[in-house]
Amino acid sequence: MFVSSSSMGSLLVNNNDELHELEAVGFNHIKNTNSQIMANTVLHKADTRGHANHGWLDSRHSFSFANYYNPERMHFGVLRVLNDDVVDAGMGFGMHPHENMEIISIPLEGELEHKDSMKNTAVIKQGDVQIMSAGTGIRHSEYNKSADDKVRFLQIWVFPNKKNVSPRYDQITLKLEDRKNTLQQIASPNPDDSGVWMHQDAWFHLGSFDKGIKHHYSINKTGNGVYAFVISGDITINGQKLNKRDGLGVWDVDSLSLEADSQTEVLLMEVPMQM
Repeated sequence: MFVSSSSMGSLLVNNNDELHELEAVGFNHIKNTNSQIMANTVLHKADTRGHANHGWLDSRHSFSFANYYNPERMHFGVLRVLNDDVVDAGMGFGMHPHENMEIISIPLEGELEHKDSMKNTAVIKQGDVQIMSAGTGIRHSEYNKSADDKVRFLQIWVFPNKKNVSPRYDQITLKLEDRKNTLQQIASPNPDDSGVWMHQDAWFHLGSFDKGIKHHYSINKTGNGVYAFVISGDITINGQKLNKRDGLGVWDVDSLSLEADSQTEVLLMEVPMQM
């Protein structure tokens, strides 16, 4: 099972991972905390995530990233990075390279300006979903477009099922009302399906639920697992109570049951558990 363990440490220095800063392991921003690993679930409470505050960037890491290294939190299946980022007004990430990674950005608040080596220039905001298939290589920058307000967004990296593809950029605007008390698909493997598409057998959904609403999610592909991330509120998934910014990975199931314990927004990321 390709969930998360110290035995996967070699992935950090191969050509598919690109997180070369992690080669110098042992330096952490916080003391590592154990994941709550059960028979077919792993629970990451919000306050146990890695934390890096660079002044202009305040970032929480659900999985090992840059100088946050936790052998119990390398990835969940092919889900490699889930960063919860806050960027100060007018600040951002300068031009930098990526290769062989599917990179998804989901703005939660504010506006993020994107530029890349394929001459794309775009602004993404709440309701938008952005994807880059880095493939053979792409360079890009991301800046907070506002001179006054912070921007908050989720940065997600997924290992692709095809290497060295032609780099690709896409973004879409979704209707927020289409996720009211249901799950709105925001990403899939199919270019003709709802949401953006990626080079991986993965399905992402966002849901916004009123208190007491129950919902059922069926796994799209046998062998896939689901990592749920609570953006706001409180929700119970398969009997596990979760709060704001908690993460729960579940595998070896055919479906999930969800019940909102308060007004809740949740992101579900269904991904293969094997490369």
